[in-house]
Amino acid sequence: AWVSSLSMGMVFFCSPIVSVFTDLFGCRKVAVIGAAVGLVGLLSSSFVSTIEPLYFTYGILFACGCSFAYQPSLVILGHYFKKRLGLVNGIVTAGSSLFTVSLPFLLRVLIDSVDLYNTLRVLCILMFILFLAGFTYKPLVPNTKDKEGGKKGKSKFPPAKKICNFSVFKVLSYRIWAFGIPAALFGYFVPYVHLMNHVKDRFGDSVPEEVLLLCLGITSGVGRLVFGRVADYIPGAKKIYLQVASFFFIGLMSMMIPLCNVFGALVAVCLFMGLFDGCFICIMAPIAFELVGAQDVSQAIGFLLGLMSVPMTVGPPIAGLLRDKLGTYDVAFYLAGVPPLIGGAILCFIPWVHERQKLKERAKPVDGETMEKMLENESTLVSDTTEKPVKELDSGF
Repeated sequence: AWVSSLSMGMVFFCSPIVSVFTDLFGCRKVAVIGAAVGLVGLLSSSFVSTIEPLYFTYGILFACGCSFAYQPSLVILGHYFKKRLGLVNGIVTAGSSLFTVSLPFLLRVLIDSVDLYNTLRVLCILMFILFLAGFTYKPLVPNTKDKEGGKKGKSKFPPAKKICNFSVFKVLSYRIWAFGIPAALFGYFVPYVHLMNHVKDRFGDSVPEEVLLLCLGITSGVGRLVFGRVADYIPGAKKIYLQVASFFFIGLMSMMIPLCNVFGALVAVCLFMGLFDGCFICIMAPIAFELVGAQDVSQAIGFLLGLMSVPMTVGPPIAGLLRDKLGTYDVAFYLAGVPPLIGGAILCFIPWVHERQKLKERAKPVDGETMEKMLENESTLVSDTTEKPVKELDSGF
């Protein structure tokens, strides 16, 4: 259990570092190197004979490679798509839902037929495909190192302030978003970690608990496609209201899990939970683009994912501790529904704050250089309008 927990935590914990490398070297290099490191970690995991080396090969090396391969796949979309960015993010992130549904069945067949170690080697094929796919990333927005090299005439590293771009936290709406989402996630992943154990405690082995994972995966993919398209029709930072709605329903569904005394009711709860889980995930990148702009979006997403690693790691163990103390998961699920509701309430203020920021920026007095450029543009416009009639007369009109 610690191997998989360490792996999941490292994927998000490395995100701020990945964002720095993405800004320095571009999406293509980071994605390709990340996939290569993940391939090495997964392949080396297939040759170990004890569990201790897996903490490094799978829990750290493979997870770090996945983190470096994952984040550029979100950033690169903003280079190519603007109007349909929500739909594109929905399509891309729906791939994980597709494998959430299909991969467990495939893994069970592989493990039963060729054992665990050969199964890991088969999965290396997927990592190799990811390695090749990274070469297709062609960034359209120059990275920080390229811009510095263009200014100085030679390639050199930019100053530390530009490497770690903490200026995104000067944007008040982003600060609220970056701390509101982790606040909501303290209870967000509790159902995903403990739902199977709760089903065994409540219903025993008489029900197929794999159906619940299937429902979560299918509706999560549908939610990513549907809400990704819906987000394209919502202007500006108002897209955040979709995340507010997703947190509200996820918190409500978490509280309803202990109330389900019939397995069919639990299936319905999982269907709704998966749908709004897809909504939350697919519009994360479009919101980041709206709040900080395309130039700073890489580190904005990286800092957010890094902050998310803390509640993701802390929430499920606390729920497990409550189960050990109380003998039931009921209180854990009730409490797990509270943080998403609180986090959603915090996010409600972001569109209002973002609009006020825009109004303040428009109302700021322009400096001398900006005023000089405005006067130059105005004089150019006046000269063009005076020369136009002369040209028209010369041409015979």
